[in-house]
Amino acid sequence: MLFVAAAVAGALIISFEAAPSQLINSATFHFARATAYNLMNVYAVKMAGVFMITTSTLAIYTGFAPRWLAILGYTLALSLLFGSYYLSWSFVVFPLWVLVVSIYILIGPHAVSSPAQTHSR
Repeated sequence: MLFVAAAVAGALIISFEAAPSQLINSATFHFARATAYNLMNVYAVKMAGVFMITTSTLAIYTGFAPRWLAILGYTLALSLLFGSYYLSWSFVVFPLWVLVVSIYILIGPHAVSSPAQTHSR
């Protein structure tokens, strides 16, 4: 969705640069602008919410992250799925959640190797 929205926005910018006076009042300009907006702010945000639900479910079943992080993922995903239209700050929810999960994976309790694992070779 991100790449499609970028392609539509890029085509809109290129065509606006070529003939701004003809394009500004055309229906094509308004349609392309609305399409780019909807692709990015509606569909891409919804896909981020679906990804968060899937990853949270995997976290619960495999245990690679604590349960509270998975529940936080479910809660934030529901806010993306149902509240992204009303909450203007919702676009930062997904990157911040990915950051928290990534930090946990990198420095969590399982990331530290014990001396027995390093000397067993």
